[in-house]
Amino acid sequence: MLPEIAHQPTLHNPFPQLAKIAVAPFFNTSEEPTLNGKQVALAYSAELQSVPGFEVVPVGVVEKAMLAHEIPLNGPSDARRLAQVLEVDALVIGTVTDYTPYYPPRMGMRVLWYSANPCFHPIPPGYGLPWGTPEEEGIPAPLVMEAEMALARAQLATQTPTYPEMPPTPPAARTLPGDGGAESDEGLNRTKVAAFTQIPPAAPPGSALSGQSLAGSATTLLPMPAADPGPSFPPDWPDPRGLIPAPPSAERPCCRPTDEPVLSHTRMYAGNDTHFTEALASYYHFLDDARFGGWQSFLERSDDFIRFCCHMHLWEMLSARGGAGETRVVWRWPAIR
Repeated sequence: MLPEIAHQPTLHNPFPQLAKIAVAPFFNTSEEPTLNGKQVALAYSAELQSVPGFEVVPVGVVEKAMLAHEIPLNGPSDARRLAQVLEVDALVIGTVTDYTPYYPPRMGMRVLWYSANPCFHPIPPGYGLPWGTPEEEGIPAPLVMEAEMALARAQLATQTPTYPEMPPTPPAARTLPGDGGAESDEGLNRTKVAAFTQIPPAAPPGSALSGQSLAGSATTLLPMPAADPGPSFPPDWPDPRGLIPAPPSAERPCCRPTDEPVLSHTRMYAGNDTHFTEALASYYHFLDDARFGGWQSFLERSDDFIRFCCHMHLWEMLSARGGAGETRVVWRWPAIR
């Protein structure tokens, strides 16, 4: 006869300067040709709109702008141009790298956020978390490892020797492995999104870890004072103190344009993964879904599975950068009462 008390996790937008967002139709580079990229974009847009602090432009408006202004989205410059045309803070470019609707369902996603302002630099995992405070002990171990790996990759990038890159093969001569013929339409689709699917360094020189400001306005997110790394360190050595937001600066920082996405996140989700199913059961518990089948039915319905994958993707990306809030206490009374 007593109510059941549950604690619901909450999420919010941790970046005030990235408030108005547009989502473009996703690219499909998986082996499943029936997957509609617009369907995934609609699911991602709906989940993003449910996060407080975000205003999302409808996917249909984005498509009309692409046609009206003849923007094919062949690279970061096209993404930034479309974001400026739509007058949004950032444009979301997503790619479905793997997908199967049959049990156990599986979906791989790589999502990049390109800001309209070229002075906004990548935000690494770990930014905005309570480092150096008593609350640091409460940071989940996976987020600590992800932040440490991002810092290590950025630091090693300054120590990696450069090498001459091989020239690309002409398009007419490219073939897919195993087919022995010309590149198929699916291969052309993979080539078109190659500029977006290349994984950039976690924190290149001039990014958040090295102290470059994320924004070019008076209210900056990452203005870190220049640290003295010592005579044995290179001048672009990433400073881990860049993960902690600094106080406002009296002057606007200098703009250092970049083509890197301001946010990036890549994950693979599988319906037989224990961590995934536990999160799905908790997600379903707070839905008040009147349909039969429980959370297990989400693994059988493609639309619900895709939307939950988008939910997980956003939750992981934003919570790793300070977007997780305090849990909300929910009281549920038994039906027999």
